[in-house]
Amino acid sequence: MKIKLFLIFTILLSTSLLAQTKVKGIVLDTNKEPIPYCNIQFKGSAEGTTSNDNGSFYLESDKTWQEISISFIGYKTLDYRLTSNIQFNLVLTLEEEQESLNEITIVTGKQPKENNPAIDILRKIWAQKRKNGLKHFNQYQYKKYQKVEFDLNTIDDKLKDKRIFKNLEFIFDDVDTSNITGKSYLPVFLNESLSNVYGDNTLNKEKDILIANQNSGFSNNQELIAYIDDLYADYNIYDNYIKIFDKSFVSPLSKTGISNYNYYLADSAFIDKKWSYNLVYYPRRKNELTFKGDFWVSDTTFAIKKINLQVVKNANINWVKDVYIEQEYDLLNDSIFVLKKDYFLSDFSLSKKENSRGVYGKKTTIYKDYVFNKPIKDKEYYDKKVYNIGSDSLYNKPRSFWDENRFEDLNKNEQGIYQLIDTLKTVKKFQTINKVGQSIYSRYFLIESLNFDYGPIFSTFGYNDVEGLRIRAGGRTFKTSNDLFRVEGYGAYGLRDQKFKYGVQAKWLLNKKNRFTISLGKRDDVEQIGTSLTATSNVLGQSDGSSSLVGTGTNDKLTKLNLTNFTLGLEPIPNIEFKLSANYKTLSSASSTFSLDYNDSDASTGISSQTNQFETIFSAGFYPGRKMSGYGVHREFANPYFTKFYTQITKGSKNLFNSDFDYTKVQFSFFRLWKIGGFGRLTTSLETGKTYGAVPLSLLSVAPGNQTYFMYQNTFNLLDFYEFVSDTYASFHLEHNFNGRIFSRIPLLKKANLRTIIGLKTFWGSLSDQNIALNTTGNNFEIPLIAPDSEPYYEYSVGVSNIFKILRVDFNFRGNYLEKPDARNFGITAGLRFKF
Repeated sequence: MKIKLFLIFTILLSTSLLAQTKVKGIVLDTNKEPIPYCNIQFKGSAEGTTSNDNGSFYLESDKTWQEISISFIGYKTLDYRLTSNIQFNLVLTLEEEQESLNEITIVTGKQPKENNPAIDILRKIWAQKRKNGLKHFNQYQYKKYQKVEFDLNTIDDKLKDKRIFKNLEFIFDDVDTSNITGKSYLPVFLNESLSNVYGDNTLNKEKDILIANQNSGFSNNQELIAYIDDLYADYNIYDNYIKIFDKSFVSPLSKTGISNYNYYLADSAFIDKKWSYNLVYYPRRKNELTFKGDFWVSDTTFAIKKINLQVVKNANINWVKDVYIEQEYDLLNDSIFVLKKDYFLSDFSLSKKENSRGVYGKKTTIYKDYVFNKPIKDKEYYDKKVYNIGSDSLYNKPRSFWDENRFEDLNKNEQGIYQLIDTLKTVKKFQTINKVGQSIYSRYFLIESLNFDYGPIFSTFGYNDVEGLRIRAGGRTFKTSNDLFRVEGYGAYGLRDQKFKYGVQAKWLLNKKNRFTISLGKRDDVEQIGTSLTATSNVLGQSDGSSSLVGTGTNDKLTKLNLTNFTLGLEPIPNIEFKLSANYKTLSSASSTFSLDYNDSDASTGISSQTNQFETIFSAGFYPGRKMSGYGVHREFANPYFTKFYTQITKGSKNLFNSDFDYTKVQFSFFRLWKIGGFGRLTTSLETGKTYGAVPLSLLSVAPGNQTYFMYQNTFNLLDFYEFVSDTYASFHLEHNFNGRIFSRIPLLKKANLRTIIGLKTFWGSLSDQNIALNTTGNNFEIPLIAPDSEPYYEYSVGVSNIFKILRVDFNFRGNYLEKPDARNFGITAGLRFKF
């Protein structure tokens, strides 16, 4: 993704320049121990917060208040009179209720599940939730305004004096203080969007039509916009789980909430002339994906009027120190509440220490002009794609448009972001830092004067036993991320075989609406075809096993591939793709210690070592839920873990271009990520296929092996290349990530925030007598033709991820076929995973 800002930041909350009262302190008991999850409010108002795990709190209001009230179950309520509008470093002590001491000893703060009025109210919320909000209506429409802001935080003199900011000191002129955390911050990025939303509950469908979008300094960069949209996906507090940064947090309104949260009734008052209850909640256990906070609920409808949620500091989530959510609801008539405003704040940081620096990200969403039960006559409206692609008018509205149409005015700091970024873009030092960041993230180095991207830079060096050290250089034409025409190419040289290899491909997007594309490519290279079951039409895509600097064994079973490809592509309906390809390829062994010979009655020796083959390939893919960024010939995935259905039919024709074989290969694959709430994530992958007709080894299906110490998707970590060969196969992969649920219950390990992963992989295949006979030539370097037809091969693994937040290590065990010579019964694989 070509993200113009190197440090892509994440989530703060609204800033208030007019704040009149600011209070910061810590709540202790009489033994000087901190009291977490206390309820702190400005007395006589609904404005409040809860103390964190360490008893600390920060509270701010744009009004002037004289007193704060601090309460917690089992303690006497403390009313503290403020001596000034700004008071920091307060130390407040709560005394335990005497009658509570006589009845129960408070140790952990756990609240009862029975005879608890808060739980009784919670059950009424469950009973009424389908009758509240948008679910109450068959159809709905509304207008939505959203702004996302990124800010550097904890700005102090030490940071300002760093060398990286030399000659950039002017950027600190707009430093402000957060009304949520009380920390200083500097706004550096702002994205605004306006859209109209249409929904139909009878069809269970919704459509969001973008009206306008702008951001500070990056024009119509759809990749950045798509990244922001996915990062800040919408959520519903009434759902059992709330997705934040691809993690499933238990909602405090969930029906499973009683098992995850403590609840107590803290207060009651009139809110918008409706008698309402204030419930405070906090986690029952540490290190789980839960919140703390409070909410106000109406007495009659039991609809949420206002709620705030804060992720506890010990939650098993990386790179995020704080998350704060606040939602406000409007009473449309006497009984229906709808969402009015949604704030989302997070503090991204390498450390969770209180004074560590990081990046705030703030999302503010405002909803208005609701219309209900107005059905749309067009029955296919929700399935139609809105083709605003390439419309610069959406991304370049004049300032006057935004002044008239945004739902709330920008404050002084937000207005200054646009000017700040425009100024920074003229500073050479910032340009250099930005360019380095771009290159690391995108893997390409842009040479703007030539409209050329050099890369991928991380593919420059590789190693295998045929080429030895492999040196590669390549690039692509690049004017904008939405180019309709692009040429890519590379050249490579092996220091051992002393041979030059190359690949080149040109691709055109002829119709942006149905994404009709034409591509033509040529490649002459060596390839490890034993790492993938389903080949694609990507001419330049070399398999992961073709070259690696380190491995578990000899990687000499490589194929010399000379491929010419012509492909037509079409996407008539979003996320449904069709491709028709014509391939002509020659395949032969690239190694003197690996044979691809087959019996050939037309050859003078009766044996051929090279396969010449023309293929026609038709493929169809269905990708529900996939989101793409951009509209050019090359697009990026905005959400990589979408469901995939893919089928491919390959027809080999002997009568065309002096080809050697007639055959038909049918293949199908399926991938899905299943989110199982608090129990983690289950990933499943299935691949099946069958080849009709006799073909040489180079055209058979090889069980994907992995002879490296690294993790590669859909490979078998304890299989060598060509260990199993088949013409009919089925492969199944299953992996479950518990997201820390197991380690969070182990006393000595729960603070490490480790995550347990288990996996199972199995492969079944068969090989016909006809194919065995064709490929049995007596060559000394002929591989054993073995297919696991009597008993499916399987291996299983137990892994630990989130080691130092980025490292995953799997321990792999082979389940059968242990008697095979040189079989690897155990192995360790590792990988870097930058995940929340």
